[in-house]
Amino acid sequence: MGYTDETIFDFFEKGLLATVDDELSVDDLTGLVLECGDVSLTTLQLLDKANSQVYGHQQPTEINIGTRENPGILISGHDLKDLEQLLEQSQGTGVDIYTHGEMIPAKAYPSFKKYDNFIGNYGNAWWKQKEEFDKFNGPILMTTNCLVLPKKSYIDRIYTTSIVGFDGVQHIEVNEDGSKDFSKIIEHAKKCAAPEQIEDGTVLAGFAHNAVLNLADKVVDAIKQGNISKFVVMAGCDGRHKERQYYTDFAQQLPDDTVILTAGCAKYRYNKLGLGDIDGIPRVLDAGQCNDSYSLIVIAQKLAEVFEVDDINELPIAYNIAWYEQKSVAVLLALLSLGVRNINLGPTLPAFLSPNVLNVLVDKFNISPAENVEADMKRLL
Repeated sequence: MGYTDETIFDFFEKGLLATVDDELSVDDLTGLVLECGDVSLTTLQLLDKANSQVYGHQQPTEINIGTRENPGILISGHDLKDLEQLLEQSQGTGVDIYTHGEMIPAKAYPSFKKYDNFIGNYGNAWWKQKEEFDKFNGPILMTTNCLVLPKKSYIDRIYTTSIVGFDGVQHIEVNEDGSKDFSKIIEHAKKCAAPEQIEDGTVLAGFAHNAVLNLADKVVDAIKQGNISKFVVMAGCDGRHKERQYYTDFAQQLPDDTVILTAGCAKYRYNKLGLGDIDGIPRVLDAGQCNDSYSLIVIAQKLAEVFEVDDINELPIAYNIAWYEQKSVAVLLALLSLGVRNINLGPTLPAFLSPNVLNVLVDKFNISPAENVEADMKRLL
């Protein structure tokens, strides 16, 4: 999208060199990890700037989760540029476009609202794709990660591009001018049946920082009047393991005067629960993709400014983060670099966290491994 920052690339070199430097102490490495958090924040900020300047600021939007009778293409991943090109090339073809997984907030960007074949979102988090891709019937375009081993029943309908690929799957290369030709996918879609409807109704999204800051006066009044007692950041990743039911249970058991701030595919655990609103403020404010966690940081910083607190930890915000892979770790480090403490991390801790590293996190940042809904809610609230 044309946005770069050389300090990010400089840190890649510095960080890689540090991994082979046996002279560094634990304190040196801890400092380097916090610097990685600073650079993560710079990266998140740059991507937020690129997305909002090119496609406009997200707007609160009710996103359709049903289907139409036309054949469709399902686009998954995170790459808005790929989505833009697919929408442009599919105009007038009779083929509908649906988002999947972390692509869902695309519907909230003003630039994408003009496409009448951009229907809505199909399905849920990445780990349900084996069931849901079968029922979609049309081709699926994977633009970044989150592709799992395709079933034989639909592997011929999977297309990949950019950094994602798989044996036996067709790959769309980028042209020299940066464009991509999706005509093969569109022609494939025309020969397919319409998607099988698996849900109906709408979900609410588009609450990135600009949208929430437009509600700032309303939010501040609700806090001052005691109608909102706490914001709970429940960003991060979803996964297939049964332990992740924890996040659904946690959301359902939160008091009615709490608001969830979310980003990433963790939201699929609670964004369809119908938790209502407080004074017109939805109780689930969905900022978008995992990288849109930057919005949650901006919101916290704005609240700190409004309430004139020097320490971000004095705000009525609790953090119950669902980790899964690299992006979650980057977001976690960004929070630590800002001095955020008392984060609940779960549902189980990453396997790469050795006991010594965990001790550093607990001692320096008071990070707590998730225990159970009742105990964690008591501690966080």
